[in-house]
Amino acid sequence: MLLTKTFAPDVYARGLESWSWIDIENKVPVLASLFGDVFLQDMRGYWFLDSVEGTLTTVATTRDELQTTLDTEEGQDSFLMGGLAMSAERLGILLQPNEVYDFKIPPVLGGKTGVENIVKMDFVVSLNIAGQLHDQIRHLPPGTKIKGIQLT
Repeated sequence: MLLTKTFAPDVYARGLESWSWIDIENKVPVLASLFGDVFLQDMRGYWFLDSVEGTLTTVATTRDELQTTLDTEEGQDSFLMGGLAMSAERLGILLQPNEVYDFKIPPVLGGKTGVENIVKMDFVVSLNIAGQLHDQIRHLPPGTKIKGIQLT
């Protein structure tokens, strides 16, 4: 099973529109996980935009280093949620070219990261919703009760 996807530059651009609050300027998307996380490249190396956690971290300095990491079981679990993706596929949750796995209830709102919480969603929609959600809650104190979210 292939655990990554690539999309056209305009598709990445539309998906990343709601992530302007995080430092993705001057970074070029090169790869996505089946869960809509995005690997980006700039002059310093490769970055991982974690759409579940709402974080951006540097993960490699070269493409070979990134590929070596993603070829390991630990890398697949850490960055690609490989085991969860394989479980979803075994249950018949099969992705179309424009789709990624997402969570019915986002983990940041208390949803489980188990296969019972997985749905298929359009990549652009999934990534945009995640960006808007993380932007709205990133300054809230831990334990804040969330009464609603707004999506645009």
